[in-house]
Amino acid sequence: MDLQHQTVLLEEAVAALMSTSVADDAPRTYVDGTFGRGGHSARILEVMSNDDRLVAFDKDPEAAAAAEAFAACDARFRFIRGSFAELERVEGDICGVLLDLGVSSPQLDEQMRGFSFLRDGPLDMRMDNSQGMTAADFVNEADESEICFVLREYGEERFAKRIARAIVEARADEPFTRTAQLASVVSAANPAWEKHKHPATRVFQAIRIHINQELSDLEALLTKVCDRLKSGGRLVVISFHSLEDRRVKRFMRDAARGRVLPRGIPVTDVEAGRQLSLVGKAVRASQAELEANPRSRSAIMRVAEKL
Repeated sequence: MDLQHQTVLLEEAVAALMSTSVADDAPRTYVDGTFGRGGHSARILEVMSNDDRLVAFDKDPEAAAAAEAFAACDARFRFIRGSFAELERVEGDICGVLLDLGVSSPQLDEQMRGFSFLRDGPLDMRMDNSQGMTAADFVNEADESEICFVLREYGEERFAKRIARAIVEARADEPFTRTAQLASVVSAANPAWEKHKHPATRVFQAIRIHINQELSDLEALLTKVCDRLKSGGRLVVISFHSLEDRRVKRFMRDAARGRVLPRGIPVTDVEAGRQLSLVGKAVRASQAELEANPRSRSAIMRVAEKL
C-alpha cells in the first residue's frame, strides 16, 4: 500500500479550520503550520474565497520544493521555509491555524532521511537536513545521562537507562552511522518488547523530537497563537503521540478556563483571562480511514476558537 500522500483527517481538519465565526467580511488569512506535501493546503485553497490567503510553513527542503508548485499556480498561497513557531512572520490577524504534528509519511518512507528503524539509511532524522545536529551526532557525542533523559522524557521509554548505557558501550567500538545499526543495539538492550510495536519505536521518536526541537516549537506556537488569532478564529491541532496531545489539551483547557475565581463573581471572559472556547470533543480517524491508512490510528484532533 502506498501511504506517501495520504493526509490524515483531511476533511475533518479543513472543515474545522474553515468553520470560523469571525464576524467581519474582510479577506481572511489562514496558516498551515506543517505543509508537508500540501495535502491540507490543497484542500484549504479549494474551499477558501478568492480574496483570502494561505500561509504555509515547513522546515523540510523537499516540502519547500513542493510548495513552489503551489505558489506558481495560486497567488493566494505563500510559503515560509521555517518553523511554525515563527508565527510572527505572518502579517496581520489570522483566522485559522492548522498544525499536523510529527513526521510526515514522505519523510518516514524515504530511507535516506534516516527517520525509520524499518529502512536502513544514514542516521540523520533532521526535518531540515541542511543544518543542525543529526541523530548520529547526538548518539555519538551526548553523555549517557543526557541520552537517558531524552529517551525517558521524549520517548517515555521505561528502559531508558539500560538502553542509554548500551548505546554508549556500542559507540566505543564503532560510532553510529546507520539507522539499522542503532535499531539493532536498542532492540538487543530492550528486555520487554511491546506487542505489535518495534522495540526501537520510542527511542527513534525521542531522538527525532529532541534534535528537531519539536516540543519547544509547539510550546512557542501555543504561547503566541491567541494573540494572533482574530476573535472567532480557529486553532486546529492533529497530534500523533501523547507528549504532543497532552500539551495541546492542557493549553486549550487552560485558555478556555482562564483564572480560577470564586463562584458568582460577575466578570467578563477578558477579565477572567479566558481566551478560547473548546469546539466539540477530540476527533479520531474513522474506521474507513483507519482501513485505508493505518498510520492514522494514533491521530487525535483538537479544536478551539478564539473568544
